[in-house]
Amino acid sequence: MRGVVFDGKQAQVVDDLEIRDPGAGEVLVAISAAGLCHSDLSVIDGTIPFPPPVVLGHEGAGVVEAVGPGVTHVEAGDHVSLSTLASCGACADCDRGRPTMCRKAIGMPGQPFSRGGTPLFQFASNSAFAERTIVKAVQAVRIPEDIPATSAALIGCGVLTGVGAVLNRARVDHGESVVVIGAGGIGLNVLQGARIAGAATIVAVDANPAKEAVARQFGATHFIDASAAGDTSAAVREILPTGADHAFECVGHVRLIRQAIDLLDRHGQAVLLGVPGFKEEASFQVSSLYLDKTIMGCRYGSSRPQRDIALYAELYRQGKLLLDELVTEVYPVEDFAKAVDDARHGRVARGVLTF
Repeated sequence: MRGVVFDGKQAQVVDDLEIRDPGAGEVLVAISAAGLCHSDLSVIDGTIPFPPPVVLGHEGAGVVEAVGPGVTHVEAGDHVSLSTLASCGACADCDRGRPTMCRKAIGMPGQPFSRGGTPLFQFASNSAFAERTIVKAVQAVRIPEDIPATSAALIGCGVLTGVGAVLNRARVDHGESVVVIGAGGIGLNVLQGARIAGAATIVAVDANPAKEAVARQFGATHFIDASAAGDTSAAVREILPTGADHAFECVGHVRLIRQAIDLLDRHGQAVLLGVPGFKEEASFQVSSLYLDKTIMGCRYGSSRPQRDIALYAELYRQGKLLLDELVTEVYPVEDFAKAVDDARHGRVARGVLTF
């Protein structure tokens, strides 16, 4: 079968992947569509260290082909959106409703794939860039069949991360102010999360002025072109003189992390969503935090996927959550290289691969 494999030097589309049968508590899914996220690019460029060879992809949707023993909540023929959280469901964190903190969900990649007799790792417990993949049952969330696969695929990472950061982690309230630094795939979902939460002022900041229209479509009340503004922070302060209740950094640059912290009002929260290099360090003025300001990390939107994916699917059907509008370009998997080039040059909000 076809899939995208990174061998430690390059990523390429292959057609000779093999996959084992699902075991107990597992689900075999035929992938219909998969979003190309910057996390996949970060594996290729080394920003996210991951052992090769690995089948890439972690944001997908498809149809259940088979289930292993013990799986009862989905069956063959069900349409599903996939999360990356292979949480155990039994530890203290899972029991507290914090599956993103499950220690069994991180750092233990399986090898359900093989190629020419060589086992291949699975990226983010998902590997959606393959015609078929195997996930733990908890990762497969049934969704209505009328949601297009190209849109449903995006729920499992970009939407869970961006919207979840607003609703679950920051808990933005009605009437509050929000600054979103970076209007890419994650930033757009933060913008619409803030809109859904009822934020009154939502400021999008991006160095690409062409993103203004889509940022406003997703919920921005103001847009600042960082490439034209001499002082981006001053431009934000013209809109929010005392600072923001919430600032989300969605780029992964330490300078912008500092900017997010500096833009906070009293009792404000800076939420870090972008991923800098793993050894990079950010600085801030310690005394500024004594006005009850908070710096918050956020893993995967602090999501509970079985609950949140179903919720976001329903919000989409009600017209409150935008999914179709996130899909800038659809590529057959054979055009993976073009999809990567478009993503790296900011030509797309989200590119989606299809099988």
